[in-house]
Order: sequence, then C-alpha cells, then structure tokens
Amino acid sequence: MQDDHAVKELLNAKEGEQVQFKEAKNRFDSSEAARICCALSNCGGGKLVFGISDKRPRHVVGSAAFDQPERTRKGLIEKLKVMVDFQLYEYNEKRVLVFDVASRPLGLPVQADGVAWWYEGDSLIPMPEDVRRKIYEETGVDFSGTVCVGARFSDIDENAVEVFRKRWIEKSGNTRLKGLEPEQLLRDCEAITEEGITYAALILFGKRSAVRRFLPQAEIVFEYRSSDASGPASQREEFQSGFFSCYDRIWELINLRNDKQHYQDGFFVYDISTFNERVVREAILNAVSHRMYQMSGSIFIRQYRDRLVVESPGGFPNGITLDNILNRQSPRNRRIAEIYGTALKAYSK
Repeated sequence: MQDDHAVKELLNAKEGEQVQFKEAKNRFDSSEAARICCALSNCGGGKLVFGISDKRPRHVVGSAAFDQPERTRKGLIEKLKVMVDFQLYEYNEKRVLVFDVASRPLGLPVQADGVAWWYEGDSLIPMPEDVRRKIYEETGVDFSGTVCVGARFSDIDENAVEVFRKRWIEKSGNTRLKGLEPEQLLRDCEAITEEGITYAALILFGKRSAVRRFLPQAEIVFEYRSSDASGPASQREEFQSGFFSCYDRIWELINLRNDKQHYQDGFFVYDISTFNERVVREAILNAVSHRMYQMSGSIFIRQYRDRLVVESPGGFPNGITLDNILNRQSPRNRRIAEIYGTALKAYSK
C-alpha cells in the first residue's frame, strides 16, 4: 500500500477502541504508550498512530516520537506478551508512525505494569471487573487444576497435608492412607500431577511463603465488627497460607463470639448458637472453592454480633443466576471441589 493511500485511510478512521491518534510532535511517554497498546489489545487489537491529530478534521502533523521503532516494538512485546508490529509512513515530508497491536489471548487479559487497561469509548480506564470475569471464563479451563510453573513440593506445608489426611481417613475409613508419604497422598487426590504442583495444591496446602510468591491474591481476611460503623475492625486476622492450615483457626475466631439465641416451642425455651458450625464451614468452603483466583481481591469473612458476611471475588460462574443457583452446578475450580469432596464431608454431621 502506498504511503499516501495508507495515511488517507488513517485520516478517515474512527478513533476509539481500535484506533488511537497522538500528535506526539517531539516525543511520547513510553509507559503511556504501553498502557494504550494494552487497552487496544484487550479490546480486540488495533493501531496506535503518532503524527496525526486526534480531533477532526484530522491532519498530519508529523511525529519524532520513538526514533527507533524496532526497539520500541520489542519493548512493547516484552511488556505486554502480545505481537506488536509497526509501519513508518512519509506524508508531505512528515513522519507518521503506526504500531499494530494484536488482540489479547483467549481467556487472558493483557496487563501493563500490573493493570489490565481498557477503552470505554475513548476513555482509558482499568478493565471493569465484569469484563475481566467474562474474559477469564472464555476457555472454561479449570484454573485450580493447572500447574503452577516453578512450584516445588518444598512449597507444600506438610502440617496442612496431615490435617487433610486426618479428614480423609475420617470420611473414607481407609486406614491405608496412614502409611502414604505426603507427596503420594497429594498425588492420589490429584493435587499433584505428573506435570507438577497444581494451583489447587498451593491454595489448599501451600506454605505462606509459596502462596505469597505464586498467588498473593489467595488471601482470606477475617474481621470482627461490633457494629456497621466504618473504621478499623475490632479484630482482624489475615491468612495467606494453604486453606487446610488455617480453616480450623477461622472457625475458632468465629466461635469466640458465638452467642446463644433463645426461642420458645410450646412450654419449652431452647438455646441455639447464633452461628452453626456446619453452615459456617460450608460457606467458607464455597468461597475458597468458587472464587476467581485470576482476579485481585481477598476473601473477606466479616462477623457481626448477629450475622456473618462472606465475600468472594468473582461473582457467579457463567450460567449461574439467583434463579437457578439451587439446582444447577458449574464449579469454577473443579480440582479444589473434588479434593474437598474426598475429605470434608466429615463436617456434614
């Protein structure tokens, strides 16, 4: 395509989610360019154009930005992990530089410096959580069953494994489990596969140092609040270790303030705990099992005098609504759910 024809097509292009124009007569900030390219990729791919005015009627002003575009292209590829190409045009002796940015991979937002950028019309913003959630669910891949590259068995807390072993034996009655080495036990429940340590293994059995290194968002925060007033909680504990190493402690914290309620049935008055252990444990299990681990944000367990609020990042999985939640299943982290199923029915008493 001749330079004149290509530039004239750009002059007539609509600016928005697929094309962005920057005059950049002298220079342009490389970090801002990366954010723009990140958003273009997340919106399906597009062009970042330097040397053309962004307001209509557009005209070519020429740009001296990024005088070594090949170096800039390689830097963008390294940062964004998507293909970036460029074209240089001369139009009336004025330089026009265009970076072509490929679309993001299926099921994975592109990030620049830890933020997935997005275009809402012509506004550059962090990607909304509902958009991010839909992207993660495109592939239908069980995140918890995928292998965490770089994780080793030394990252597993063997005390957490022993808690799991005890629960598994209680549920199954299989005393053979007593003689298994910890690594073999985790292989038998498929927390460890031939390919390596799964994210499920880290989430359920990981040492604090490993969870912080590989999956820092896999955090559970407990807060006790004596009222709905904003401000610091009366008590707060944060857990960044495998779930089997902390789930008994979480119940202990809740049970510390588990007041008795009274109700009358005929002539008799009965006492009942405000928080039922089985119900509470099931709610926390569900939060850990069904949260979206690719998203930032912690699981929050907020206890008040008369209620417990459990918040888990990710919302409902695809196909699940308030109308069908009781009769339809769509596990987001199937491997975690299956491991729970081997051991934690002991609490269905």
